[in-house]
Amino acid sequence: MGAYQIEGAARAGRFLITCDHASNHVPDWVAGGDLGISPEDMARHIAYDVGAAGAARALAAALDSPVICSHFSRLVIDPNRGLDDPTLIMRLYDGTIIPANRYITAAEVQSRIDRLYLPYHRALAQLAAQRADTIILAIHSFTPRLRGRDARPWHVGVLFDDRSDRLSRALLAQLRAAGDICVGENEPYAGHLEGDAIDQHALQMGRENSLIEIRNDLIADAQGQADWAQRLAPMILRAAGL
Repeated sequence: MGAYQIEGAARAGRFLITCDHASNHVPDWVAGGDLGISPEDMARHIAYDVGAAGAARALAAALDSPVICSHFSRLVIDPNRGLDDPTLIMRLYDGTIIPANRYITAAEVQSRIDRLYLPYHRALAQLAAQRADTIILAIHSFTPRLRGRDARPWHVGVLFDDRSDRLSRALLAQLRAAGDICVGENEPYAGHLEGDAIDQHALQMGRENSLIEIRNDLIADAQGQADWAQRLAPMILRAAGL
């Protein structure tokens, strides 16, 4: 499978669905395929966005649009960070030390960039360039609670940068109108980071975009993923004016 998986590349829809944190896979050439943390930690949000890949694929199908999913853990290297971001390779995340990253060498960092990060971003760029009016929808999930922190009440968060907020604000209006969804505006995180995937492929390219965060307990199984995709798809279409 390599660094990524693409489904529906020839679909006619205007959207490109991305899932930067789709997998908790550790390639065998990275620390022997083991980052040195427990299976329980590898199953947590620190290693990937739980449920996001299934939700992204279901949403892409509902929107008749292509989807690209990463095939490596965010703990190996985070494709939703710029190359100069200090959190590109995490050494500590939500209370867990990542032994394989603690004393990583410059050569090892470069290998992960060359074999995982750059192929993923090149493929994403090629998909986005297939049509002039591509809208990028980034699908992520978030944990209901970080260790030692308050519970997060939102069902869905919509993240955006003020430079390109039309779609996100229209989607927020759709979600709020539903009446039974606890909606976060730039929650549980604020906006975007310079050099992140949306910055690289949407903001810098003048493409419409939105980043959707779904609380991971809501999409932990295939039924939840399908349900949320079917619920979100018509809202996204209305928000986009399609």
